[in-house]
Amino acid sequence: MTAVVSSPYWERYGWPTRPAAGAVRRGLTGFDLALICLFMAGLYTNYTIPISDKLPFPSAPAGLAGVIMLWRRRQSIGGKPFAGLLVVLLLYVLSILVAPDITFLPRRFNGLVQLTYSILIGYGLFLTVSQGTRRQISRLFLCASLIILTGCLLETYGGLRPISDSVRQVLYPRGLYENDLRDMLMYRRVRPKFFASEPASVTFCYSLFTFIWFVVSRMRLKLVLYVALMAAGIFAMPGPTLLLMLLLVLPYMLFLASRRNGRFNALRFAQVGVIAALFCGSFLVLVAVVFPERFQRAQAGDDASFFYRVRGPAIAGIDSLEHAPTGAGLTGEPYIADHVVNLYVQSSAYSTGWRMVTPATELLINYFWLHWIYLGPFLGLILIGAISLWLRALGVPSPAFCWFAWAILGQASGAYVGPTCWAVLFLTGAAAMIHQRRDEPAPAGYWAQAVPRSSASRALPRTSASKNDQPPAPDAA
Repeated sequence: MTAVVSSPYWERYGWPTRPAAGAVRRGLTGFDLALICLFMAGLYTNYTIPISDKLPFPSAPAGLAGVIMLWRRRQSIGGKPFAGLLVVLLLYVLSILVAPDITFLPRRFNGLVQLTYSILIGYGLFLTVSQGTRRQISRLFLCASLIILTGCLLETYGGLRPISDSVRQVLYPRGLYENDLRDMLMYRRVRPKFFASEPASVTFCYSLFTFIWFVVSRMRLKLVLYVALMAAGIFAMPGPTLLLMLLLVLPYMLFLASRRNGRFNALRFAQVGVIAALFCGSFLVLVAVVFPERFQRAQAGDDASFFYRVRGPAIAGIDSLEHAPTGAGLTGEPYIADHVVNLYVQSSAYSTGWRMVTPATELLINYFWLHWIYLGPFLGLILIGAISLWLRALGVPSPAFCWFAWAILGQASGAYVGPTCWAVLFLTGAAAMIHQRRDEPAPAGYWAQAVPRSSASRALPRTSASKNDQPPAPDAA
């Protein structure tokens, strides 16, 4: 870590007390990288410790790592970013107060506590990842993706499945995925879990980690390798979530690759827009080609998982936008459970042969639509605006990129108040910052500053000490 000098004497000769916007960062320590790995493990396993009957400790490893990272970066918290954090949290407090039926306030308060926890540890992750060098972050996330890929191949073809299943039995006493018969019908084989609670966690984290590598990396053929990693993932851990990687190329191309020297370029926008459109078209084709059985079942209304994760939440979300101006409040599923069930039953895509799930677990599994269901149209838009301003204050070049990637991955993940939802937003924000950064070697002992030569020459007298990047000696007085 770089020492911060606070002496006014140093400021007098042009040496800043803290890194400026154009400063080149030294990178992360091994301990910082280990904390990021622990956070990623928490997202992957979603290992939850119940604090009480009504208040869980979700993704406990991620929570522990996030708190430590936030403490280590506490000196970076202040000014406009801290004010933005307070405004966002106050708006969420307002949302639970204006939501209908005050009798549900205790449950909504529990949701607020979980949301605050998730935002704070995600903020700690952002502050740490954004300080890493391009090489550090790209290698870290690429290695994480390759570990998942290799582990899934070993579980299927290398005899690792018994070990993985025995560890899973210990880690997850409840909610363990054991629907192997469904996998055989839809994918012709049992999908690997690789120490996760369910295959969906494996494919989701693989997609997220690979995408973060793709955004940060400067490899010339990274788009080709990205598609190859997606294809390898489909072979090793089949699941439609992996095809979302194609859609994720769209926000990257439109909001990051379209920039030149950090600024929007119309010609480049048009060029990358064509590539993005091709990837979106490929997504629609590959859904039917790669997973034909799953696609046909979803089209015929015979896929309960697709309905509860994508189609059903969209029905409930659109209804909330039309008829619930203040939303249902955070974790307000019990308040709208009967109404949502009626909406589902009336849908042509719903099958009466499905087992009706409980509202608090599987009725709404899509954090994108939960944003609108919980907050309604007005507070939903206000909070997106407030969080976008907060991201800008943190230095994120394109909040729109973060929101688009967040919405795409939201089709494969629920728990709006959980750490995964906010980790996606903060990770894409940190990746966008690193993408726009120009990494250069820093001079020994100091941060490299983007200071014009003329101003630098006026700040430092031409002495032998200045040649060695040292300030002149203080006056005797």
